Amino acid sequence: MFLNLVEIAESFGVPERVVQGWVRDEGLPCMEDRGRQLFDRAQVADWAARRGLAAKAGFLAPEVRALATGLQLMPLLRTGGIWRDVAGAEVAATLGRIVSALPGVTPPVRQMLAQRLQAPGGLTTAPVGGGIALPHPSARVALGRDSGVVALILLRDALPLAEPAPDGVPVTRLVFFIAPTPRLHLDLLARLSRAVARGPFREALLRGAADDEIFRALDAAEASAESATQPASPVR
Repeated sequence: MFLNLVEIAESFGVPERVVQGWVRDEGLPCMEDRGRQLFDRAQVADWAARRGLAAKAGFLAPEVRALATGLQLMPLLRTGGIWRDVAGAEVAATLGRIVSALPGVTPPVRQMLAQRLQAPGGLTTAPVGGGIALPHPSARVALGRDSGVVALILLRDALPLAEPAPDGVPVTRLVFFIAPTPRLHLDLLARLSRAVARGPFREALLRGAADDEIFRALDAAEASAESATQPASPVR
């Protein structure tokens, strides 16, 4: 789950400008979505624990069930596929081909989505560090639970961005997604950002590993996240 700037500031009992300073100077994980700063709760909690910071409000309390939606990443990625050796200039055309195969929607809806992605401001590209970014439609869409897609795009050269990545590492790995419903948009954004933050999936993505290895790494990341959200068994 993502929190906004106000919620993070309230969590630690500090002004918003202090949180912005942490982002700028202290490496507090942050993502941009349609001009807003968003903070993954798990990443913030980990960052704070390593610095001995204690939350003073309940926004950072552990989630009881982060994956309660039942939406699984693996089927979405198998639908969108892994696209290799894509030139930075070919990203827009590649996204169009991914959208053209979107399941569960009619051709006019696919055409509308493709046009939105091509329009100025139609695509938000959120760098998450280490050369990885999460592009997604700027406007939320309601496609239905049987639709949605995740695709990996491995670039042969750096993606031109309007603003450089916060850590200065050129973006060469894209994790593109379209959520089935507006309600699931932030859920999918949070889960993908956690998956690429650390661990075998991130390593496999950066290495450009074989498809099967990437699929297995994503499965492992999902299983790990699912296990972390299970309530502890009572001690008898």
